[in-house]
This record gives sequence, C-alpha cells and structure tokens, in this order.
Amino acid sequence: MSMYFDLGDETLWNPSNGAGRLFMRQVEVFEAELGLPSGIGQGRYWRDPDVLEVDPVAYAEFVRGLVVWHRETRHSVILTLSEGFAATAVALARRAGIEVEMPAAGAGDVWGGVRRDVQVPGDVRASSAAVVDALDARAREVDRWMAR
Repeated sequence: MSMYFDLGDETLWNPSNGAGRLFMRQVEVFEAELGLPSGIGQGRYWRDPDVLEVDPVAYAEFVRGLVVWHRETRHSVILTLSEGFAATAVALARRAGIEVEMPAAGAGDVWGGVRRDVQVPGDVRASSAAVVDALDARAREVDRWMAR
C-alpha cells in the first residue's frame, strides 16, 4: 500500500504508507512549532485516508516559514532532528511548483530576532548560509528518491 500527495489531478509524491505516515506526523509537529497550518489534508477523496491534497498557497507559507526557522536555529541537535523533514518538505514544495527561496542569513527573521533555543556549549554549527546550502542540497537529493 502507499499514500498519495496530490495537487489537483497530479500526484506529487507516492510514498509507502510508513514513510507517508511518518512525514504526516512530522508535519503535525512542525505545524505546532511554527504556528502555521501545512495545507496538507484530506481532499476530494476524503473517504480514503491514503490520499492527501496539498493546498499550494498554505503549503508555500508553511515551507517558507520552515526554511527560515531552520536557518535561524543555532542548536545542533534541533538542526539534526529537523533537516531531513525540512529537506523532504522543500522537495515536495518544488514538485508542486512552489518557489522556495533559500534566504540569506538574517533575511526575513520571522521570530523577531529572539533565540528560543541556545546551544550549550556555544555555537558549534556552521553559519546560516552553510545551513541553507546544506538544506538545499539535501532537498535535491531527497527529490531523486521520492516516487511519483
């Protein structure tokens, strides 16, 4: 069995049920963390839980917020935990035709410059630009693995 992530009549991604369920559970985590709806949910096939519709407007805002959040964190464990999800979310957005700009360091800080998590001891992670470059490369790699 598998799941379908659709935009209209186009299937953007057709993962196994296990991968699809794990992705959706992570979507819920990041919706709560970002305070943004993902735009992914039951659509015209509401009776089939394995078919999900992607609302491109809401999903674009969600993924752009996720990328900024990911870029702005300086906590190595948080970056490690979030990178795979963020890369998958970016790859799915690109398949939906959503432009996901990889922002420059310090641009568009939606969190008001307040650091919510601090790495102790010190900032052991690379610069914001390196974080964004790594995310972009990972998203391109993930896109090659995602079945349609």
